[in-house]
Amino acid sequence: MRDSGEFDVSSALLDWYDRHAREMPWRVAPADRAAGVMPDPYRIWLSEVMLQQTTVAAVRDYFVRFTTRWPTVQALAAAPDDQVMGEWAGLGYYARARNLLKCAQVVTEQHGGTFPDTYDALLNLPGIGPYTAAAISAIAFDRPETVLDGNVERVMARLFDIHDPLPGSKPQLKKHAAALTPAARPGDYAQAVMDLGATICTPKSPACGICPVQAPCAARAAGTQSDLPRKTPKKPKPMRYGHVYIAQSDNGAFLMERRPDKGLLGGMLGWPGSEWSDGPAEAPPFPCEWQVLPGEVRHTFTHFHLILRIWTTTLPVGWSHDDLIVMEKHAFRPSDLPTVMRKAYDLWRST
Repeated sequence: MRDSGEFDVSSALLDWYDRHAREMPWRVAPADRAAGVMPDPYRIWLSEVMLQQTTVAAVRDYFVRFTTRWPTVQALAAAPDDQVMGEWAGLGYYARARNLLKCAQVVTEQHGGTFPDTYDALLNLPGIGPYTAAAISAIAFDRPETVLDGNVERVMARLFDIHDPLPGSKPQLKKHAAALTPAARPGDYAQAVMDLGATICTPKSPACGICPVQAPCAARAAGTQSDLPRKTPKKPKPMRYGHVYIAQSDNGAFLMERRPDKGLLGGMLGWPGSEWSDGPAEAPPFPCEWQVLPGEVRHTFTHFHLILRIWTTTLPVGWSHDDLIVMEKHAFRPSDLPTVMRKAYDLWRST
């Protein structure tokens, strides 16, 4: 970085943050924090888990619903699994939702409902990795931990004109981020860098003219800011195929299954179905007069695209199956289904 001894990046970012901090339902504004208001660790933890690989705009409504329904970690710890999964539907990565509930239960049962305030202790909680532990420790408890998300990586890559591609350059970027993290106001500083990346040092067309740290930015001096950070090309996602079987009795009850605890959509309610693969279709869960519906369900997971065909049948009242769950009409809530299963239900309902 040019003029690193003359330009105080941390102070410039904090001054900018004091004037331009984004308003978020989980955030304590810098003026309030200066007046002694501390963030609620529960809300910081919840927001950070929700924000993993998801945008702020997508998370806001989910966060408000969660905290309205479960305003404390103790309330969340006592929530039924299906309700938490239902509220989570649409955010994806359901393992995070399962760990969310486990973490709330551990904090409630083993820590008296109070989140531990150090990086190492936070790292021992279910579902909390290095990034989340650092973010909670810095933002909720004002500890000088290095917070490195996608926004911070981009800012560091440009400030120091680093051309090594991600993810291999992460250690180098983290080293620079750690060197800039101040001992004073580290929580506000962490949020300032993330805000800078989200609003000014954006992936495309960064607004360098109004950037508070344009002076020492090595990429701006070299004219390479729009090319950074470089990333290793991703492999194309494969396509998988599957079948879903929706069976409803004459009185409105559905036959459903609970998926295995491990794997995609682990532990969640859904429709019986085939394996998701590029191979031939499997047989239905039980012999019946199945009819395939027109259309198909398309859904994208982290590592593959999925296309589902939907089959349906009507059963007499009282029909059951040893391996399936009879879900009575009054107990069935589409909102409790993961998104892909809700898409299948919506297609079934529309025909």
